[in-house]
Amino acid sequence: MHDPATEVEKLREELRRHEHLYYVLDQPEITDAEYDALMRRLQVLEAEHPELGAADSPTQRVGGKPREGFTKVHHTSQMLSLDNALNEAEVRDFDRRVRDLLGGEPFRYVTELKMDGLSMAAHYRGGQFVQAVTRGDGLVGEEVTENARTIRSLPLRVKTEIESFEVRGETVMNRRAFERLNAEREERGLSRFANPRNAAAGSLRVLEPQITASRRLDYYTYFLFTGGRAAFDSHWQSLEELSRMGFKVNPHRTIASGVEEVLAFCAEWESRREELPYEIDGVVIKVDSVEQQRLLGYTAKAPRWAIAYKYPARQAVTTVDGIDVQVGRTGALTPVAHLKPVEVGGVTVSRATLHNEDEIERLGLEIGDQVVIERSGDVIPRVVRVHAQGSYRKRFRMPSACPVCGGTVVREEGEAASRCINTNCSARLKESILHFASRGVMNIDGVGDALVDQLVDRGMVESVADLYSLTLEKLMTLERMGKKSAGNILRNIGKSKQNPLPRVLSALGIRFVGERTAVFLAETFGSLDVIAGAGIEDLQGAEEVGPKVAESVFQFFREPRNRELVERLRAEGLQFTYLSTRPKGGPLKGLTFVLTGTLPHLSREEAARRIEAAGGKVSGSVSKKTHYVVAGADPGSKIVKAQELGIPVLDEDLLLDLLRPE
Repeated sequence: MHDPATEVEKLREELRRHEHLYYVLDQPEITDAEYDALMRRLQVLEAEHPELGAADSPTQRVGGKPREGFTKVHHTSQMLSLDNALNEAEVRDFDRRVRDLLGGEPFRYVTELKMDGLSMAAHYRGGQFVQAVTRGDGLVGEEVTENARTIRSLPLRVKTEIESFEVRGETVMNRRAFERLNAEREERGLSRFANPRNAAAGSLRVLEPQITASRRLDYYTYFLFTGGRAAFDSHWQSLEELSRMGFKVNPHRTIASGVEEVLAFCAEWESRREELPYEIDGVVIKVDSVEQQRLLGYTAKAPRWAIAYKYPARQAVTTVDGIDVQVGRTGALTPVAHLKPVEVGGVTVSRATLHNEDEIERLGLEIGDQVVIERSGDVIPRVVRVHAQGSYRKRFRMPSACPVCGGTVVREEGEAASRCINTNCSARLKESILHFASRGVMNIDGVGDALVDQLVDRGMVESVADLYSLTLEKLMTLERMGKKSAGNILRNIGKSKQNPLPRVLSALGIRFVGERTAVFLAETFGSLDVIAGAGIEDLQGAEEVGPKVAESVFQFFREPRNRELVERLRAEGLQFTYLSTRPKGGPLKGLTFVLTGTLPHLSREEAARRIEAAGGKVSGSVSKKTHYVVAGADPGSKIVKAQELGIPVLDEDLLLDLLRPE
């Protein structure tokens, strides 16, 4: 007989093992798809059997409720900062002080890489993760439990005989995740994070755990405490036990019998730091024996038994010979400085990113200036500041036409990035095709990254519209493409022609026009031709379309290459007209609602469906145009905005009363 409880526990153990293999040991045994299948099965079982729910289940990594703020929490013992040693002489001074204070007693050091992140304490009871607290001022930190729960390398349950314990470690963001996050922020017109440390700190302190989860943080432990004190007699023993318990401990550490071995370790990793997937800014040197740590004691702000050897900044001064522009995969234009070649950290650098026009303005930079550049890991170097103005200076201006395709370049008001708005620009073509074919848009199953790479790289698709010109013979020339797979893709492409106008409108890749806005535009204007010919003020007549969205839509259809794409899609038979399915009347006609919190019986989707079926509108944000806010448990900041604007707040029962026909 099938026992759900047994299967649930077996799945949890299996998922925990695979999380440890992937996120801690970097030795995955199964594919992402296989992992996802196990997770989905566990989610189904837990939904069918709520009595089997557990806070440490792998399904509980991400909570769904935004929080209002962070609670202050006192640490079990002070999280002290370390004194810094900035050169070899200062490390030797530290070693001399330790030897003097220990009176010639033998001792050893533990050397660990100094990871550049945010310190955090994680508390466990009965082997289960219960609380996470940031360092704060060392005495009091902020509770970030729900956000920390999303960090996959932080186990939610561990096997140990220790009833209650605390681990301390560093929350970091690796270089690839950092670059991906900054690229996404630039494309949305947001400011970049200055470095991975700032990005990790900001990600751990956002109010929505889903955002933290999307940032892919990592957690490396370096202390194990019970009752606010070290759990073992030696620091090295604590690191070994943390690793045995399943925590992520940096493998690049060693025991050193004297200062010469310490300095050799520091020198080795200064030359090898580029090999690491994360940022380090030095080496932490600690006396291993906890009893000797106690004897050495503390100054007012730091332990006498540990020090941080800080690597020198990797900076250099050179001259900006010119500035050109690169076009990214979403059409964002990025100015790049061409530099007089200079060596930084053993690497010759001749280019550095300038990010956007605002950054150039902030720096006060012109071509010909001498600048300080900084190299950080494998990220393209950046210009830190102007060192001296050049004798002959030339001001940079962002081009009005795309340097790749000649398309129109637009910079939306309030945004940092300038963009090419030609959907078929070769620099952004792959991304345009992937967006066009994605599930929530034209839903062309089978058109993914690998296929799009081949189609574009071989010149088989030079426009989104070329998807509709593909043939069985063409597809079968591609790698790993059989007749059956090719036939399925062609059928899916053909089926996409029946998608309604909102899908087509969303597929065009107009900035700020997603699925919801596309529906409002289609319902208001009824055809793509009317939308394309509408002025900015007319476009704002559609629900939730403000000046920013209207300007983006207007500019898109003014670009000749985009109008050419529209005509090609028309010729292929895509749907350009729309008959609204929204009720013309109903008890809620003319009323706009905002939903927030968790309702006792209705899901948000069901509540929104009922409101719209009764003629009402559902908006995502509270404004003066909102008639009612419907609030459930844990409503968040929307309830505060409603109270500020004097908008009536309804519970589920009052909403149901409004929905009843008179």
